[in-house]
Amino acid sequence: MIKHAVVIVGGGPTGLMLAGELALAGVDVAIVERRGSQDLAGSRAGGLHSRTIEVFDQRGIAVRFLAEGQMAQVAYFAGTRLDISDFPTPHPYGLGLWQNHIERILAGWVGELAVPIFYGIEVNGFAQDDTGVDVALSNGRSLRAQYLVGCDGGLSLIRKAAGIAFPGSDPTTSSLIAEVEMAEKPEFGIHRNALGVRSFGRKEYQIVDGKIVYADRGPVGVLVTEQHVGPATEPTLGDLSEALIAACGTDYGVHSPIWISRFTDAARQAAAYRKGRVLIAGDAAHVHPPDGGQGLQTGVQDAVNLGWKLAQVVKGASSESLLDTYHTERHPVAARVLRNTMASIVLRREDERTKALRDTMAELLGMDEPRKRFAAMMSGLDIRHDLGEGHPLLGRRMPDLDLITANGPLRVFTHLHQARPVLLNLGESGAFDITPWADRVRLIDARCVGTWELPVLGAITAPDAVLIRPDGYVAWVGDLSQLGLADALTTWFGPPAAA
Repeated sequence: MIKHAVVIVGGGPTGLMLAGELALAGVDVAIVERRGSQDLAGSRAGGLHSRTIEVFDQRGIAVRFLAEGQMAQVAYFAGTRLDISDFPTPHPYGLGLWQNHIERILAGWVGELAVPIFYGIEVNGFAQDDTGVDVALSNGRSLRAQYLVGCDGGLSLIRKAAGIAFPGSDPTTSSLIAEVEMAEKPEFGIHRNALGVRSFGRKEYQIVDGKIVYADRGPVGVLVTEQHVGPATEPTLGDLSEALIAACGTDYGVHSPIWISRFTDAARQAAAYRKGRVLIAGDAAHVHPPDGGQGLQTGVQDAVNLGWKLAQVVKGASSESLLDTYHTERHPVAARVLRNTMASIVLRREDERTKALRDTMAELLGMDEPRKRFAAMMSGLDIRHDLGEGHPLLGRRMPDLDLITANGPLRVFTHLHQARPVLLNLGESGAFDITPWADRVRLIDARCVGTWELPVLGAITAPDAVLIRPDGYVAWVGDLSQLGLADALTTWFGPPAAA
């Protein structure tokens, strides 16, 4: 039996991000992935939102994605584009980059952190006890872990075997998404008719002056709504041909599929993100329509919320109760994603009443304040964890400010590269002494250059000090009186060493 502190099931974006977070914290973690390699058939998800790019920036790896992707305004609600170019973020844009490249880049980072990935192996089941989890593998071997995390998708074996309920809505419509060759060239772009939405575009493209310019040749990406809700079985080329003929009157001579998949408008969310020593993240915890491109983003951010908390529990710095805050904080975030995707699905309909409503929504979102609110929601920049009343920063993402420190000018995100919490003192140098937490929390004296501003809220009062969690969210805001600081340090990073 091979032993690891944490075993992650699933090597997609969520599992890879979680493995990286745990490895940065010095936790022995391994991934079990049923695919034979990291190769992903087809391109899958198509990009990154601003907050996800920020998360990668906090770890010093955003440049890897930016080097391969194409910057664009990717935030949409119900077909209305939401420009965030005026938002206070180092990344006031999204990134066009296919999921197969996102996974490859993440896997490269995780490889540098020496995380073992067991490819071509499935989990057959597990049994947990008071001290750990025994994980049975398809190759006849087993793993022993202190904690098991299911990042194994919407049909998650881990969630089902743990007995975690998955309530929600059944599908009312389904669509096929594929990459194929076509004998005839379709009209590229997004189109609507009474049946639903269909879109075509080549996998290879460039963004020029904010517009997509497709390559002259190569596979065609297809999305088409089916006439009736399709079965749960894997779709075939015949299914795709039938759906295209119904929607377009022709299948364009579709052939040589690279991949074909079916998604529905079902929206489900796990009743609990943890059961004992078993946790779930990403699609294993929530499934929803792909409207707005929020699925991959939500999973990666699940991982960043869970990683540092699980690391502290494994290392004995914090009690298991810290893991309960993972559900408390991330469940409402995914619930809101389910809500806005379900609303977007309704606005897809092509009857005259829905068209009128969609046009009204587009007019509303053309106004500055609604545009900012919806854009911040869709891009993940407005997330606030309920940490009580107080300064507007409390529970929100820390802005990436320019700081002047003893080591010269540095950005806030630079101080988060190692996934360690930071107490940022912007007042009198040397005013804080956190020696009892010095093994877990970095203390940085600095001066801030520039204004403090948050998306939607605008300018805020600059605090004297902030306690920043490894995931980039602010756990405490205060002044030189340090009122509440010791409690916040204990709550999030464990009791003082002297105790």
